[in-house]
Amino acid sequence: MSCIEARSLSKSYDGLEAVSSIDLSVSAGKIFGFLGPNGAGKTTTIKLLTTLIAPTSGTIHILGMDAIRHPLEVRKKVGVVLQQPSYEPTLSVEKSIEKYAMMWNVDKKLQKDRVEELLSAFDLHDIRKKKNDDLSIGQRRRVQVAREFVHDMDLLFLDEPTVGLDPSARRSLLDYVKKKVREGLTIFFTTHILEEAEYLCDEIAIINKGKIIAVDTPTELKNKFGREKTIKIHIGETRKDLSVLLQGIHDYQIEYDSGTIITIRSHSSEDVLLKILQILTVNEIPIEDLSVVPTSLEEIFLTMVKNSNASSGSISK
Repeated sequence: MSCIEARSLSKSYDGLEAVSSIDLSVSAGKIFGFLGPNGAGKTTTIKLLTTLIAPTSGTIHILGMDAIRHPLEVRKKVGVVLQQPSYEPTLSVEKSIEKYAMMWNVDKKLQKDRVEELLSAFDLHDIRKKKNDDLSIGQRRRVQVAREFVHDMDLLFLDEPTVGLDPSARRSLLDYVKKKVREGLTIFFTTHILEEAEYLCDEIAIINKGKIIAVDTPTELKNKFGREKTIKIHIGETRKDLSVLLQGIHDYQIEYDSGTIITIRSHSSEDVLLKILQILTVNEIPIEDLSVVPTSLEEIFLTMVKNSNASSGSISK
């Protein structure tokens, strides 16, 4: 079952296409990552899917409902945490969450339990009585995300939810998100931190210049686009000039920061490695360590965006 179905979705501003005929399908009970550089069309897409703006063309179905014809019905079923800060300056942390519970008509018998759960899950107990105006940026962000979980929803849009959070708070938030998904929630998640997407997401779409350039699981993206491997050879002391010995071999570099390390980056790393090992052996240069560094999602993302930019001259915002 799909929570989100968008077909041929486009949005233009003053003749420029911010989103260009994209198709999206998000399965229920999953975490769907939506990645792209600044200006790629992510924010516009989220505004379209959350019914904040209307598309220029295309269709959107959210939880089986036509989001263009019935935006108010859609809003009753979804939660949204946008990238922009949002908080009540004069209210305490506790009162902010309680206010959200009342706005969403959460049953009074449930309100207290849910507020306590969120104060605990987002490590807000010690600052529950502090006014939002007196909080740090990271603390305000935790409150902003926490209060959205106070009401029942089937689908939640999280737009850069970990901005301003320290590593500990970030991991706690991501683990809480995972917990809610196991309970049946569906998450549409954007981030600039690629490690987050790799840790959290079941499926990922990459958008650039208003167009979707890839959709797949993190593992399959690595299998398809992570063909370039990185191999590091840590060698022992030698008086021989490595750059002379390795003349004619491509796709490597020598680093001297922490001992002498030869780093190979190539689609045919194994072939390059074999040639270098033969040269090192013939010249009796000792090898202290050899490691293969897997291609990260970030490297794949940067490569795909670079290739997309090279093949397209369109403008998005």
